[in-house]
Amino acid sequence: MKKISLIGAGNIGTILAYNLSRKQIGQITMVDIVEGLAEGKCLDLAQSFPVENLNLKIEGSSDISKIQNSSAIIITAGIARKPGMSRDDLIETNFAIMKDIGEAIKQYSPNAFVICVTNPLDAMVWSLKNVSGIKHNMITGMAGILDSARFRFFLSQELRISVESIQTMVLGGHGDSMVPLLDYTSVSGIPLNNFIDENKIERQTIDNIVKRTRAGGGEIVALMKNSSAFYSPACSAIEMLESFLLDQRKILPCSAFLNGEYGYNDIFVGVPVIIGKNGVEEIIELNLSKESKKQFDDSVNSVNDLVKKCKKLLV
Repeated sequence: MKKISLIGAGNIGTILAYNLSRKQIGQITMVDIVEGLAEGKCLDLAQSFPVENLNLKIEGSSDISKIQNSSAIIITAGIARKPGMSRDDLIETNFAIMKDIGEAIKQYSPNAFVICVTNPLDAMVWSLKNVSGIKHNMITGMAGILDSARFRFFLSQELRISVESIQTMVLGGHGDSMVPLLDYTSVSGIPLNNFIDENKIERQTIDNIVKRTRAGGGEIVALMKNSSAFYSPACSAIEMLESFLLDQRKILPCSAFLNGEYGYNDIFVGVPVIIGKNGVEEIIELNLSKESKKQFDDSVNSVNDLVKKCKKLLV
C-alpha cells in the first residue's frame, strides 16, 4: 500500500487523516512539530478502526524524517488566519515553515507528489519547489477546487438546483483576486448566461456571488474567530490526491507551475490541469474573454508581488 504523509496535525490535517483512513488508499503518516500532537491524534483515530472494521497502518510523529519514501505528501502546516487578516499577512512566518519542510522533502522524499494547502498558497508552493528542488510537475497547490466548490454552492442556493448539476472553474491566485469564470459556468451543460437571459437569476446576484466566493475563506474566519476553514480544504486536497494515486486523470483547477502557458513563466497560479500518475500531466489553456483575461493578469500580478517577497526571504 502506498504511503501518504500529512505534514501538520491541525484541523485540516486531522480531517485529512480521518477521511483518508475511510478511503483506505494508502498507509498514513502524520507529522507535526508539536510533541505528542500527531501521535495522540493518530492513536485516537486508530482506536476507531475496530469499530468500523478498518485495517490500516497509521502513525504519528514529531520527527520529520518519518516522511521518508512517501508516495504523496500533503502540507497543511503553518499559522492560520485570524479575523481581519488576509492570506498575504501570513507570508513571513509560513515561508520559514515551508523552507524547513522543503529541505526535509529534498532529503527524505524527493520523488513524492506534493500538495500544498498552506497560505498564501501560490507563493508557498513556489517557495517549496525552489527549496526542495522537486520537479515542477510533482508539486501543486490546493486552491481552485475549493474556490470552485464555494462558487458552485452559492449558485446552487440561489438557483435552488443541486450542486451536482453545476460545473464551474475558478482560476488565478488563491486570494481576493481569484477569477470565477462565468463563461465556463453551466448547469447540466446549460450556460449560466441562459439563466440570466431567462430572468431565473439576476446579473447583480451573480456579481454578489462572485464577491462572496472571493471572500469565502474570510467569511468563515470571521465567524469562527480562532480558526479558518478545514472541512472543505481537506476534501479538495483529497480529490487531487486520489487523481494522482489512482491515475484518474481528472481535470482540476490547481495552482500549477507555468512555463509559458497563459503567457507566464516561473510562477504557480490556479489553472485547469490534468492530474494522473505522473503528477500534473498537462496544463489546459482556456480561451479567456477580454474581461477574464484582464482579471487573470491582475491576479497573477498579485501572486508575483508575494513571490518577490519570498525571493528576498530565500536569500
